[in-house]
Amino acid sequence: MLYAIIAEDVADSLEARSKTRPAHLARLETLKAEGRLILAGPHPAVDSPDPGTVGFSGSLIVAEFPCLEDAQTWAEADPYREAGVYAKVTVKPFKKVLP
Repeated sequence: MLYAIIAEDVADSLEARSKTRPAHLARLETLKAEGRLILAGPHPAVDSPDPGTVGFSGSLIVAEFPCLEDAQTWAEADPYREAGVYAKVTVKPFKKVLP
């Protein structure tokens, strides 16, 4: 089943995000290689694809996991979570309708 992992950043997370980004992306690349990643990306803190020093307000990942518990366990082990980038992480079942 698909799950949406919706994360909200702490204030001023850009420096910690930048330092931790390679490890975060490596985990996403593993999901992609396994054919389980649907989409992933950050939420710019301003209405711009490149928010510059303003940074990001959170992230969204939609991926396939065997069950909700597995998705939650995976999300809790995210390097951004461990580095204190995320203030809150919500994991919910997701049903893709389009496209």
